Amino acid sequence: MDPNPTEGELAILRILWARQTPTTVREVHEELLRTKDTAYTTVLKMLTIMHEKKLVHRDESERSHRFVPVYSEPVVQSAMLKSFVRNAFAGSPLTLVQRALDDEHTSDEELTAIEKLIAEAKARRGGGA
Repeated sequence: MDPNPTEGELAILRILWARQTPTTVREVHEELLRTKDTAYTTVLKMLTIMHEKKLVHRDESERSHRFVPVYSEPVVQSAMLKSFVRNAFAGSPLTLVQRALDDEHTSDEELTAIEKLIAEAKARRGGGA
């Protein structure tokens, strides 16, 4: 199963990843309130759904249930990127990169870093630099 969280679920996952410790609904709710007015019951419902979708594990050993993400951030990012490339760019990483490079806000430093990443990817695949 590829993890494919909604925008709201992703906001919760970011909190769980940042905390790196089992987290209660109340703790997640308090973090979310810093940026968005969200009801406690909404957070509880979302975490329940996320548990059903196997995005989070729920520890029920204490009175206040604690949640941890099932998948690491890089795993979720990779799954979401694959889905995005498939849906928005007809599966073409080349088209994705072309659109990203069309952005005039890409700095020379970022372009140099991209070149380095491409060279490293080629080397890992035996394609040389």
